Amino acid sequence: MIGLLQRVSRAAVRVEGETVAAIGTGLLVLVGVERGDTTEGAQRLAQRLAGYRVFPDERGRMNRSLQDIGGGLLLVPQFTLAADTRKGNRPGFASAADPAEGERLFEVLADAARERLGEVPTGRFGADMAVELVNDGPVTFELRIPPA
Repeated sequence: MIGLLQRVSRAAVRVEGETVAAIGTGLLVLVGVERGDTTEGAQRLAQRLAGYRVFPDERGRMNRSLQDIGGGLLLVPQFTLAADTRKGNRPGFASAADPAEGERLFEVLADAARERLGEVPTGRFGADMAVELVNDGPVTFELRIPPA
């Protein structure tokens, strides 16, 4: 499972012009699900997102987590993160999970994150979404839980 996290001062997701999810300071995480990903992997990614230290402490060092600052977490499903781009001029998606399994594991991730953080808004699986964000820093990291 792939989580591309971005530290943001604000982020929002719109579907058909309607805002379906938004946060202030926190993390926007684009989520890709690969074949072989598991429930345990989704739960592990939620744990890492909640505790990953990317927010500045009083000295400006990245020493504080989402849990430490009480920030928001916005999860957005993005199957294209599982693309194979190693060759050619067109991405391949053979490594992406099938849609039903991808949606199931995305929901497992969201539920596990809610257990740790409370409210966790999400984008809409399978929808054409417009994602807006203000990347703070900029700070962007990829967290990867390898498929089984």
